[in-house]
Amino acid sequence: MDKSKRPFLKSKRSFRRRLPPIQSGDQIDYRNMGLISRFISEQGKILSRRVNRLTLKQQRLITLAIKQARILSSLPFINNENPFERSESTARTIGRRTRKR
Repeated sequence: MDKSKRPFLKSKRSFRRRLPPIQSGDQIDYRNMGLISRFISEQGKILSRRVNRLTLKQQRLITLAIKQARILSSLPFINNENPFERSESTARTIGRRTRKR
C-alpha cells in the first residue's frame, strides 16, 4: 500500500489522566483559603485557566472568589514578602554621566 493512501494511525502510547484540581466536594468560596491559594501565583496574580486545568465555569467562580477575598482583606492584592528595595547608594547612569543619589 502506498504511504499516501495509508490511513492515519494513532500511537498506542498510554497516558496517565491527571486528577482535576477541584474535587466534586470542594466548595468554591472566598472563605476557602486553602483552595483559593492554589490558583494564585507567588506574585499574587490569578493563574490562567490553561495553567489551572479548570473548566470555564470553575475559573469564573475562582476569579470571583479571589476578588471577593481581596476586597474583604483576607487575601492581599500583591505579595510583598520580598519587596524590591533600592538602596540609597545605588548609582544611576544617565547618558554617559554617572551620578549618585
